Amino acid sequence: MSDHETAANQDDWLWGWDPTPGIVSVWADESGKAIVWRRPDGGALLREEARFRPWVLLATLDDLEASGVPYAQAPAAPRGTIAHAVGLAGIRYTELEGPGELRYLVSADRWRTLEQAIARGASTRTGQRITRLQQLDRNQRHILPPDEQYLVATGRNYFRDLSFAQLRRAQFDLETTGLDPATDRIFLIAVRSPEGAVGLLEARGEDDAAEASLLRRFAAAIQRIDPDVLENHNLHGFDLPFLHRRAKILGVSLVLGRLEGVPLQERAAMRGTRTSAAQRPQPQPADGEGDSDGAPSSPAAMSDRRVRFVAPGRECIDTLDAVRRYDFSVRDLPGHGLKAVARHFGLAGPERELIRGDRIHTVYRTDPARVRRYATADVSEVEGLSRLLGGAAFALARIAPRRYERLADAGPATGVIDPMLVRTYLRAGQALPAYAGSDGTVHSGAALHLFTSGVAQRIVKADVASLYPSLMREFQIGPRTDHLGALLLLVDRLVQQRLAAKARGRAAALGSDEQFTQEALSAAMKLVVNSAYGYMAAGEGLTRFADVHAANEVTRRGRETLRLMCRALADRGVTLLEADTDGIYFAVPDTWSESDERRVVDEVAALLPPLVRLEFEGRYAAMLSHEPKNYALLTRDDRLVLKGVAFRSSRAEPFGERFLRDAIARLLMGDVPGVRRVYVDMVTALLRGDMPTADVTSRVQLRKSAASYQDTRASRREFAYEAMLHSGRTTWRVGERVRVYRTPGGGKIIDEIDDELRLDDDPRDYDRAYYVALLRRTFATRLDRAFTPHDFAVVFADPQQLPLFPPGVEHIRPIATRIHEEWAALAEPAR
Repeated sequence: MSDHETAANQDDWLWGWDPTPGIVSVWADESGKAIVWRRPDGGALLREEARFRPWVLLATLDDLEASGVPYAQAPAAPRGTIAHAVGLAGIRYTELEGPGELRYLVSADRWRTLEQAIARGASTRTGQRITRLQQLDRNQRHILPPDEQYLVATGRNYFRDLSFAQLRRAQFDLETTGLDPATDRIFLIAVRSPEGAVGLLEARGEDDAAEASLLRRFAAAIQRIDPDVLENHNLHGFDLPFLHRRAKILGVSLVLGRLEGVPLQERAAMRGTRTSAAQRPQPQPADGEGDSDGAPSSPAAMSDRRVRFVAPGRECIDTLDAVRRYDFSVRDLPGHGLKAVARHFGLAGPERELIRGDRIHTVYRTDPARVRRYATADVSEVEGLSRLLGGAAFALARIAPRRYERLADAGPATGVIDPMLVRTYLRAGQALPAYAGSDGTVHSGAALHLFTSGVAQRIVKADVASLYPSLMREFQIGPRTDHLGALLLLVDRLVQQRLAAKARGRAAALGSDEQFTQEALSAAMKLVVNSAYGYMAAGEGLTRFADVHAANEVTRRGRETLRLMCRALADRGVTLLEADTDGIYFAVPDTWSESDERRVVDEVAALLPPLVRLEFEGRYAAMLSHEPKNYALLTRDDRLVLKGVAFRSSRAEPFGERFLRDAIARLLMGDVPGVRRVYVDMVTALLRGDMPTADVTSRVQLRKSAASYQDTRASRREFAYEAMLHSGRTTWRVGERVRVYRTPGGGKIIDEIDDELRLDDDPRDYDRAYYVALLRRTFATRLDRAFTPHDFAVVFADPQQLPLFPPGVEHIRPIATRIHEEWAALAEPAR
């Protein structure tokens, strides 16, 4: 860390330096105009206009020189001032200090002036036609969207001195006749106001005029209630693209933001730049519903959506992003669809109206009250989900110079840490480094040990609190190009302030806004801190301060530290089960009390470097270790916790996952006959056709177009596409998600449906023998580590050939097996 920066400047790096309170939205354009909406103390909305000079960072001034356009050095400004004085005319530059390559901060009164000059010079210099600065080598420039240019330059952040409860949040949800906005219509829109009142807007007919009137009334309703935030589940994947397309077809100017006459705008999800109409995504069905309930199965799937829509002056928040971010770390959600998540968190009651997605419009024609209840429940659940999971993104917006809605869908490394580091370097008047090239060094992986497989009782987890960030702080391991030590400083200050936020949260009244705010701030800080190593280890060209050598030093010390902890625990008489950078699971002797368990963890913690903390996290009744990172835990109050894709996968057939939950629960309770009973009952249900078809389907994403598949079909047939054809589907969208299942004659599909809904006219024509075989060879085998080969064969013997309980099954006991290679590795001396 540089020794010439004061503590005050370091706080500027972390929080920004402009104390303006209550910013709820920022909209800046390429003309250098910024509009800021504020709600100081949660009160009346204020609108302010400001000017700023659009700017770019360049490695050289060669392109400006070649352009022939006049430019000049900016007058000397106070240290730490990023933006040039607004009143300056023409193109001005400031040369930054330090060893970084991007050392020229160039600005103009309008972005167009700046871009045209640099592009003209680059075209002259290279002999190529260059019209956008994005065409330049990215090691020659650094560009931010206008709103981020404004926030970085001014040191402003969202939500200072504002609580989440003081935001005016509104939720809306569309009901449509189908999923294709080119041919289907919107017939109902539910809107929930910030005060909690739900209004239902309905089309007064089924023609263009009726739908156009509905859209205008919807826009008017949003303007009337004037929320700071618009929310829904799968908002960016379905609702906003569908609205935009229908408004365009109908000739409706859909103004949902706060700028008069300005309809929905497009932004690229990752780059902040405009995209062409050809790149626009089609609305994505959510669990087969036209009302946007559901999600892609992974963060990678979300990145396929190149365009998101924005409503200037309001922040558009998709609760699907919060759900996926939550599940990425916790991995305990039954799915990502709104209804499944709402049930999981207790936001939906047993009386909740459920209608299959492809039947909503049909039901509306005969029983509109039922659809109204359904839509009302949707927006109410979205509000609860946002309140429950939205705190981290809200708190991130207090830290990072980005719009709230972009932080809500951003990855923590490039989406949060990158803009913070850019602000830090410019605030310090220092040049940014170029992206590091690769010297061929391979990134070494993290430590991961599976010491014992099978079933063990009396389990303890010792948590290694933020191991990699702690090692970075302890041994001052940071990127070699970060000569300010900014990444380490940000990590260090965030760790300290997170502890303070946790303390304030504990001291706050239970359920209060203050408790929510402090817990959200703590969660956001943890997210950034735990992403610091990943940011550094991202690899060539992925982050500006990537450094594989520094990352390898962190993982080396991580392996060394984990080995020390495991040895020390083993020396104290525990049975090691699994260990990685998140923590260590071990079994303790029957005679130990909880105080013995805590004492051992404290003893081992005392052996570690000062900033590396080992903490007693919890006690469990039993554990099934299957593979590294794939295990099941039974809590002391008989709740089951499943971790890893072996036990939870978005592609797995629901009947198989239900079997695993039920069988593993019996297994960890020591009830082997109960495991047998679960297996027999599942086989019987499959053979009799008692299993709903939806339960035997597998979720797939179609990555080939119909034409592309036909080109390769003669040489290679793929089940998912054959199922589409067999079901009469000859066309489909790339990226479409369907559920497929096998029939005796091949395969079929059903549309994505909510996991609690079933087909009204369920054919149950699935291949029963195939799914019985799948149950044993795919799902039952995930319990094989718990038995000897002979006992496994007995427990899962064919119930058609043997009685319910084969002889001897009542005497079978689960086993645990030591993985000798891992124990041998533990015995090796540390290097």
